[in-house]
Amino acid sequence: MIIYPTMQLQNGRCVTLEKGRLDEPQVWHVDPVETAKGFAAAGAEWMHLTDFNALEGDSSNEELVQQIIRSAGIPVQLGGGMRSREQVEHWIDKGAGRVVIGTLAARDPHLVQELAKHHPDQIVLAVDIWQGQVMTDGWRKSGAFTPEAYLEAFAGAPFAGILITDIDSDVADTEAQMGLISHLASLVKLPVIASGVVRNTDDISRLKYISNIAGAQVGRALFRKTLSVEEALAVARPESEPVAEFQ
Repeated sequence: MIIYPTMQLQNGRCVTLEKGRLDEPQVWHVDPVETAKGFAAAGAEWMHLTDFNALEGDSSNEELVQQIIRSAGIPVQLGGGMRSREQVEHWIDKGAGRVVIGTLAARDPHLVQELAKHHPDQIVLAVDIWQGQVMTDGWRKSGAFTPEAYLEAFAGAPFAGILITDIDSDVADTEAQMGLISHLASLVKLPVIASGVVRNTDDISRLKYISNIAGAQVGRALFRKTLSVEEALAVARPESEPVAEFQ
């Protein structure tokens, strides 16, 4: 299972959110570029980056995002504000390893399926869930889709993966979160990346044994220092197969 150390940017600073509330971020006084380099130094193979300003149509973080992509030393999976073909292709051209698409997929599914065909292994479908509904527009609007129906609508599209975020995981119990992720992962053939459910190594251990979970994003726990990248990677690593000893 791949661990994606996760960074969220707002106004040039690293932030984390409670229950998806963009208006009440917790600001972390760290250097975003150096933090990204630290993810790579700790052994991560990928990182995830979300630009919250871009969700509002504000490009003020663009130079910083480009700097992170150039400097991190590992591929960057980038989300936030991908509302047009031009924006998606702009970031692919700028070196993003993958681009995460959410709202655009709900508005123009045909276009997004076409983008996935044109950019194999680079388009990730975001499925953000709040109280049983798929949310769009930076988690502010319900798309009136159940996640099951939404995933069915994109069956067969050649996405690099599906990123499932449980927005209200702060108020849901762990059993419910894992049950939701497990259920949705069982409905698709593409690799699933779980987001919003990792607080500690136990959560990673449980995700690791859910069929079709190929990765997990870890963000807030890293900034709160309740979990390190090294610890997360160690738990996510495949178990070594027992080797028979011959006398």
